[in-house]
Amino acid sequence: MSSTRTITTVLNGEQRELEIRDNQTLLDLLRDTLSLTGTVEGCGVGVCGSCTVLVDDAPVSSCLTLATNVERRAVTTIEGLAVDGTLHRVQQAFIEHQAFQCGFCTPGMIMAVIGLLREHPKATEEEARDYLSGNLCRCGTYKEVLAAVESLTGQTPPRGATA
Repeated sequence: MSSTRTITTVLNGEQRELEIRDNQTLLDLLRDTLSLTGTVEGCGVGVCGSCTVLVDDAPVSSCLTLATNVERRAVTTIEGLAVDGTLHRVQQAFIEHQAFQCGFCTPGMIMAVIGLLREHPKATEEEARDYLSGNLCRCGTYKEVLAAVESLTGQTPPRGATA
């Protein structure tokens, strides 16, 4: 049986004191304890990217991150992106470029794109492909995701290039 502890973290811009189990993953904390179900579990081993959240503005797999590791750190989930009903610019770009189908991978993909743009504001298509390679989409919306990224970076793919 695991013990519990209280941690302090900033979750979606709000400082929170949370009671957690020592062996609890961040994913389980978000979904099961806090009912923030936008972050989803796909593979459970950090390969698919569907559980991506931002910790101190860097994308992480929440299924591999222990909740104890976010003490005194800032965690942002898909639920924390919109401000006063206005979507984050990456969310809006995904809508405008129809960068989703079933929507299962979309929250993690959006969080990864935010990380990409923080590191590479003018990311090329090659940089975007490389950065997002850990986010899988079974519906195959990669072309649309890259179009959304392109719209945010102002980059234009080479003539005749395909996704």
